[in-house]
Amino acid sequence: MRKIAILQPNYIPWKGVFDLIDRVDHFVFYDDVQYTKKDWRNRNYIKSKDSDLLLSVPVKTKGKTGQLIKDTLIDNDHKWQLKHYKSIVNCYKQSQFFERYHFILEELYLNNTWILLSELNVFSTKLISKAINIQTNWHLSSNLSKSGSKIGDKAIKICKELNCKYFINGPSSKKFLDLNLFKKNNIHVEFIKYKYPSYLQQYTPFSHNVSILDVIFNCGPNALKFIRNI
Repeated sequence: MRKIAILQPNYIPWKGVFDLIDRVDHFVFYDDVQYTKKDWRNRNYIKSKDSDLLLSVPVKTKGKTGQLIKDTLIDNDHKWQLKHYKSIVNCYKQSQFFERYHFILEELYLNNTWILLSELNVFSTKLISKAINIQTNWHLSSNLSKSGSKIGDKAIKICKELNCKYFINGPSSKKFLDLNLFKKNNIHVEFIKYKYPSYLQQYTPFSHNVSILDVIFNCGPNALKFIRNI
């Protein structure tokens, strides 16, 4: 039975997102839904010496409802790319596998200039997945042209179009999904349980709530094993 996950494109996501991607045959970036401020769409944490450091991509918002993720522009009047690059380098340059995976930072912050937030997030998620040997089939919900309500209509239509009858989602989606609707359409729903072992971080106390970059720079080739909890 082919499995699918549908999730908004997030900025250098934490390991739970890559756990979700690793479990499915098809992963859909949910890019044609409303952009939400102060959310994971444009920010995430890295581990610094003193605390978890929040990195935020500056974006241009209209201050109105209806601004879609795929249409959200980055505010490049701020020199955020170089700032984020330097912050990550400073936090992880002494990590065991930093040099081996430094190319990720080069691609994200030095070799490309980003205009749309969704393009940055989609590119980074695909790049990181490839770096840690996660494979799936990628899609944009905006290319699937499916409409529907938040309770699951749109997700069900996407599942049917991609011929997937096993839908995996994060635990927070329990609040709004109509499970009876999925059942009527013969689609099994599973809510992922985020549970991961600790590993050797540079700084204490240990934090799970940081970007996948922390796992990669500290665990290297074993990053996927920690995500799979094996």
